[in-house]
Amino acid sequence: MAESMKGLHRSHRCTEVSNENIGQEVTVMGWVQKRRNLGSLIFIDLRDRSGILQLVFDDSTSDAEVLKKANELRSEYVIAATGIVRKRDGAVNNDLKTGDIEIDVKTLRILSESETPPFPIEENSNTKEELRLKYRYLDLRRPDMQRNLILRSKVTTFMRKFLENEGFIEIETPMLTKSTPEGARDYLVPSRVHPGNFYALPQSPQLFKQLLMCSGYDRYLQIVKCFRDEDLRADRQPEFTQVDMELSFVDIDDVIDVNERLLKSLFKEVLDVDIELPIKRMTYKEAMERYGSDKPDTRFGMELVNVSDVVKDCEFGVFANAIKDGGTVRGINATGQGNMPRKKIDKLVEFVKGIGLKGLAYIQIADDGSIKSSFAKFMKDEEMDALIKAMDGKNGDLLLFAADKTKLVFDCLGALRLELADQMGIIDEDKFNFLWVTEFPLFEYSEEQERFVSMHHPFTMPMEEDLDLLDSDLGAVRSKAYDIVLNGYELGGGSVRIHQGDIQEKMFEKLGFTKEDAHERFGFLLDAFKYGVPPHAGLAFGLDRLIMLMAKRDNIREVIAFPKVKDASCLMTDAPNVVDEKQMEELCLASTYVEEKE
Repeated sequence: MAESMKGLHRSHRCTEVSNENIGQEVTVMGWVQKRRNLGSLIFIDLRDRSGILQLVFDDSTSDAEVLKKANELRSEYVIAATGIVRKRDGAVNNDLKTGDIEIDVKTLRILSESETPPFPIEENSNTKEELRLKYRYLDLRRPDMQRNLILRSKVTTFMRKFLENEGFIEIETPMLTKSTPEGARDYLVPSRVHPGNFYALPQSPQLFKQLLMCSGYDRYLQIVKCFRDEDLRADRQPEFTQVDMELSFVDIDDVIDVNERLLKSLFKEVLDVDIELPIKRMTYKEAMERYGSDKPDTRFGMELVNVSDVVKDCEFGVFANAIKDGGTVRGINATGQGNMPRKKIDKLVEFVKGIGLKGLAYIQIADDGSIKSSFAKFMKDEEMDALIKAMDGKNGDLLLFAADKTKLVFDCLGALRLELADQMGIIDEDKFNFLWVTEFPLFEYSEEQERFVSMHHPFTMPMEEDLDLLDSDLGAVRSKAYDIVLNGYELGGGSVRIHQGDIQEKMFEKLGFTKEDAHERFGFLLDAFKYGVPPHAGLAFGLDRLIMLMAKRDNIREVIAFPKVKDASCLMTDAPNVVDEKQMEELCLASTYVEEKE
């Protein structure tokens, strides 16, 4: 039967006990990790969030009642033990911080009993993720999970303090706001007081933080939950956390400067990693041309090569037709992979087909210089030689080519270089390669909507030298937007905002909004801008992604306490779920899905 805490106080966490406490009486509390009964001795490994400490029950020093309780202990029982710290009599465990000491227990209380857990509470569990998430409260007891969440706490605490010292003020913005459908889908919340009307959960505090600049707060900060109803990936969740900031009277360099210093200080303080400043900058155009991605992983080479001019006159229809139709032919050199078996090449072909490409062309250069190619019969010898030279192909290399619309070629080769680098094991996992990507296009064309849409949001400032292009070539207009990239992940992004009324009106016009549409969606912001708005800019870090990379995990669920799975459900609480009829009636709602099911 569980006992109470009455009159008992914990003096130390497990690993706070050290050699300095030898001979002293301490009281520790936690979970039983393991029990070993050697007859005259019982050893208990006690675990709390700090680590493990060995308890000893000795029939020559412990009374009969204590020994009886010690015999009852099982894994995950919660106990409190009081005893004397002493040097270990047996072997020292160098893997433990407390590996050379133990507690000779004099009193023991069983605070809570436990059933046998559905999986072992241990480091680097091989348990299926579905089971771990169903019993997340047990999964979170595991030391590696606790380290991840403690790391997260350290990071947020440090960032708050750093930005406070830089003059930022933390201000909370609303969770229940107005839907402004431009971008990802909103999560909607029905209003009981206003039947038929809905709040939206914020995808970002964007409009509110711009209003705070209008209100004169100069530098705003918030570590805030945001929500997007979109398909999930390993580095996405329906609810996620941003480190959100906005600054007045600044331009691009000012925002980059404060965030570079923040990252340098953070990585040094938390990971003891030195980041060299300034962080390299690369334009969006250069990133796409070299890496096929606007968030390139620069820890390895294998850059894209544009060979369109080399093959434009060849008789290989796949190449020639792609160029004729306004597309491109580009390749990557998988150095040293010239002997790759055909089955593996076929898998690479299937990989890019999954992204939308019809196929891959390839040249295998054997170690002796002989060549195998999927399209050699359509090429003259001099054309093949020129192509290999353009790709810097050498004996033992595998050259892979994509031919199609330029965007699709970028997407496919950008993903393929990552897949190959992973297969080849050429990525240095100990590196933290930061990169600023700048000068994003202001607009991108949506085939689905058959119009230009904002690449970021409609309040992003065009580059001043491109303002004239707003009336002639929307696709060529560059924005004053910037992303911070780390090891192939977008870590954060931001932009200089439009604060001039005429440019904002022009932006809405080019996005297809009438003045009435714009005022209906964003009227409160536009009205605020009539009363003196400072030049301002901002940035938001994805906190979950930042912690994932700092913890060297490959899934953000490993650094979130209670995450959702890929269908946006929670396996532990069984959310989302149906609500009772009375609640639906109060909200003036009915589910058409239920009616169809019936």
